[in-house]
Amino acid sequence: MLRDSFGRVATDLRVSLTDKCNLRCSYCMPPEGLDWLPNAQLLTADEVVRLVTIGVERLGITEVRYTGGEPLLRRELADIVARTTALRPRPQVSLTTNGIGLARTAGALAAAGLDRVNVSLDTLDRDTFKRLAHRDRLPDVLDGLAAAHHAGLRPVKVNAVLMRDVNRHEAVPLLRWCLERGYELRFIEQMPLDAQHGWSRDNMVTADEILELLSGSFDLTPDDAEERGSAPAERFLVDGGPARVGVIGSVTRPFCAACDRVRLTADGQIRNCLFAREESDLKSALRAGAGDDELAERWIAAVAGKRAGHGIDDPAFLQPARPMSAIGG
Repeated sequence: MLRDSFGRVATDLRVSLTDKCNLRCSYCMPPEGLDWLPNAQLLTADEVVRLVTIGVERLGITEVRYTGGEPLLRRELADIVARTTALRPRPQVSLTTNGIGLARTAGALAAAGLDRVNVSLDTLDRDTFKRLAHRDRLPDVLDGLAAAHHAGLRPVKVNAVLMRDVNRHEAVPLLRWCLERGYELRFIEQMPLDAQHGWSRDNMVTADEILELLSGSFDLTPDDAEERGSAPAERFLVDGGPARVGVIGSVTRPFCAACDRVRLTADGQIRNCLFAREESDLKSALRAGAGDDELAERWIAAVAGKRAGHGIDDPAFLQPARPMSAIGG
């Protein structure tokens, strides 16, 4: 198993398939974009599947989530998903996406065995979307959500980041909109993962603020039907249920002690945390001819060194050099 020195076992693998994205969300990258990784540095589809297979068959991985950048930009995505869902034991397979292109690919992904999707949606206002993402693509995202729901990729989860003086006032409308459509909304505290390193705690809308905003219009009660375990979201029943809303307080309510995630970047690096400043290189060993046993041993050694927490509250905290788009969510 992928066990660290604090006794946590990693069973949830997040795999970035590309650092490229077709949006320029202000909390992730500058309007002009970033210098993308050369294609030769990216893991091939076969290399991705080989490493995922080692994780599932040898190291106890039970959940695989494909991320980016924007994973829908990876042409082999449906094939990668199909080969992943064919593994035994079969892992749960999900996708985190901005939703652009999902309208035309949701059916193929469902046919490949994809279980569910998480779609980023921070606003229902077209002008605000353009301001945040520097692209006029809100209709595409909404169409993608509807297509995912129609294809049976459920629950369809919506991820929203609230920002002061931008979309904070949309907390209630976003939840009401998701409830009407059967989507499960999760609010996420803005994290220090932007390429510009402009994150400020003062501008972050906290989990407490989010719950206060929602409680003015909805009756929220903790969802005690299931233990939270390692889930990042605190879940609440809305008006008695069964509808739920989640709040991920990565900064103010960290869940590091129960973390079960490990990340594989698009260029083949193992990362133990979104905020890690260290990586362990699997790609070089893989391309040098390492066998599955050696790759598994390297992976085990990488996870063993996982730190106790992300340390955002530590005065010595330094934001990771890679932005979110280059790490994978």
